[in-house]
Amino acid sequence: MKISTIPQTDLETSNVILGLMRIKDLDDAEIRDLVASARDAGINFFDHADIYGGSRHFAEKRFGDAVTFTPAERESVVVQSKVGIREGSFDFSKQHILDTVDESLAALRLEHLDILLLHRPDTLVEPDEVASAFDELHAAGKVRHFGLSNHTPGQTELLKRYVTQPLPINQVQLSITHAPLIAQGTAANMAGLDQSVSRDLGILDYSRLNDITLQAWSPFQKGFFDGVFLGDRENFADLNDVIDELAAKYDVPTSAIAVAWITRHPANIQVVLGTTTISRVRDSALGSDLPLTREEWYRLFTAAGHLLP
Repeated sequence: MKISTIPQTDLETSNVILGLMRIKDLDDAEIRDLVASARDAGINFFDHADIYGGSRHFAEKRFGDAVTFTPAERESVVVQSKVGIREGSFDFSKQHILDTVDESLAALRLEHLDILLLHRPDTLVEPDEVASAFDELHAAGKVRHFGLSNHTPGQTELLKRYVTQPLPINQVQLSITHAPLIAQGTAANMAGLDQSVSRDLGILDYSRLNDITLQAWSPFQKGFFDGVFLGDRENFADLNDVIDELAAKYDVPTSAIAVAWITRHPANIQVVLGTTTISRVRDSALGSDLPLTREEWYRLFTAAGHLLP
């Protein structure tokens, strides 16, 4: 497992993260086994959000009820959560941020979050309110570091104008088949080509220029929760042929190749696994530092249907 320091922080983290969005139906023992298996695979980074689990803080509470860290263990793991999505609206108001963090900490049974992310851009955001909330949370020792999720460069710059803490993380959707933030740059300025349309205003280049670590959510999804591309030969036969070939070459499961396609990128992108299947966690973790060649990376890229002009 590749471990490195997130730029602009003091956090030493694995580049594969265990996402806890789907643990609501697991019992306590199953959650403990999932977390222990992730740690055995070298994962020390756990991702939550206040909305995961179908009702506010439900998945966080399931985790907090099941998992207890000793003081030494707590020092060796990184716990991240998110705030800002409400039923029917987004909300980055100061009071909502402060209340949500208190509720998350109570649900998780933790004294602090290592990272708090703003989940989806709130177009009604008052950046000075965010700044004030972050200052209070940091001063109180409730949150060590802050970041964003699904934010464009412009939205990030707006917040950075007011927020005093660094914003070193942006969690975004990315997989081999859902890769507009990468694919657009390979076909820039191509008239009439859908791939050349910028949908994120240059998140990838902006992040690399500003030492922002991208976290890839839904690394196996075809699109927006449309199912996984692994094994889908009806829609992605060529891609699965290449994945199978490379899995055999490197003697790893196919999910490791899908993870490696993301971690191979020099932007040092982290991968958020959303599975609750222990074998899939172990298999996927093997893609943390798999040395795909440049040619292999581009073979996967084009087999997924992306164009190299």
